[in-house]
Amino acid sequence: MSVRATARIVADADGGLPVLRSDGPFALRRTRSTGPYTRVTVVGAMSAPLGGDRLAIEAEVRDGARLLVDSAAATVALPGRGTEPATYGVTLTVGEGAVLRWLPEQLVCAHGSDLVMRTTVELAPTARLVLREEQILGRHGEETGTLTSRLTVHRAGRPLLDQEVAYGPGSFGGWDGGAVLDGHRATGQLLVVDPEFADKPTEARVLAENAVLAPLAGPAALVTAVAPDALVLRRVLDEALSILAPF
Repeated sequence: MSVRATARIVADADGGLPVLRSDGPFALRRTRSTGPYTRVTVVGAMSAPLGGDRLAIEAEVRDGARLLVDSAAATVALPGRGTEPATYGVTLTVGEGAVLRWLPEQLVCAHGSDLVMRTTVELAPTARLVLREEQILGRHGEETGTLTSRLTVHRAGRPLLDQEVAYGPGSFGGWDGGAVLDGHRATGQLLVVDPEFADKPTEARVLAENAVLAPLAGPAALVTAVAPDALVLRRVLDEALSILAPF
């Protein structure tokens, strides 16, 4: 039987969490933070997502709040008994003067899995955001499953970024070719939105052999990378994070 679940986080400026609602495979835990952020860690309570599951996480960072969300382990997409894909929705809302650092562990697409992921972000004009996405295509020694992932970000009600990628069997032709992954099995991106970029925009440059930093048409920067494995990918994105988001 497939799972329907929606977990929800709401963070206040005083460090409180008026809403911290776990559901299904998402066990939300307030964990210790060494910085100015309220920290929530997502702990997997069961194997998910499986084919046919309908999962979602919603996070609201109210005006002036600082929230860090991470996860205790990688998320592994697995095949289900039926033919329906799993869906995984992430909805993030960040208020005036608020900061969200969304830093989950990797998403691993096991062989035979089929996952549709949709991340939607709404930012106030003075909000700041750090968002990391990492996709590992197949566990060690196996072929990848199918992944379709879309990221849509609005700032002050206007589009900032809207992009979709698709990998694996059933996706568009050439996803593994030289113009896309070129045989790599780890891919990811780091999005940083900071109002200070309006006066001091970042410059486009190459960060590593297969990673580029590009300024967006707005106070934001996007790092896109491919790598042979998860370790190399994380190293590249961590380096970019230290450059772009000292807050």
